[in-house]
Amino acid sequence: MDEKHQYQPQPMNPPRRVSWIFSKGRQLLLIAVVLIASFHLIAVPFMPKHFFQCNHVSTTKALVPFEAHIISKCPDTRHALRNLILPVMQKVHDKVDFQLSYIGKPTANGGVECKHGPSECIGNIIELCAHELYPDPKIHLGFVMCLTKDYDLIPDRALIEDCALEHAIDFNKLNDCAARDETAHGIELLRNSVQRSADANITISCTIRLNHEVYCIRDDDEWKDCPNGPGVNDLVLAIEKLYRGSS
Repeated sequence: MDEKHQYQPQPMNPPRRVSWIFSKGRQLLLIAVVLIASFHLIAVPFMPKHFFQCNHVSTTKALVPFEAHIISKCPDTRHALRNLILPVMQKVHDKVDFQLSYIGKPTANGGVECKHGPSECIGNIIELCAHELYPDPKIHLGFVMCLTKDYDLIPDRALIEDCALEHAIDFNKLNDCAARDETAHGIELLRNSVQRSADANITISCTIRLNHEVYCIRDDDEWKDCPNGPGVNDLVLAIEKLYRGSS
């Protein structure tokens, strides 16, 4: 059975109810266990150095909205990132406005429910903080892919340390982002991202949208609802067509 369907969602509450972090034998000490480290990092890129080489394309045209709705602990996210999203970004990164959004359920008390429980919420927050701190996709998208390769280990400290080291991500800054205001900042990042997916009626990881429309879905180890096909070249051509038609 797919890992996405093994668990019932578990809530991640807002900071006024952070006691969930210490339940069940204190398994999830959130930032204290996951992100206690400080590094002066040297980049060892996960992606090739030429991954985001500038093609010197004119910037007068509007960038094409390109978005992937994911969860951090998901095999379909890993497949979609590795086999479609990253190869496409390598070719047309300068023609798209790319965004990763997360899937979950906002709760009435200001928290978030994640499909695989609090550990997935933590993974989502870590990735969102990487994006906030390092908006350059060759850093934050590479970091997300690095974590996603071993998604079952998220939020294992060693995994996050290794991926941060590879992508020159400062652990102090990452920790400060996730833990700011007694974790309120990280939860707010996640809640806003989850709300964005909910507003778009997206519930399946990984759903890929192009120009605000669903382009393709990777679910249960197969591609679905892909009228143009799930190939890299198909998506590149679709992006280039939209880009040429923009003003």
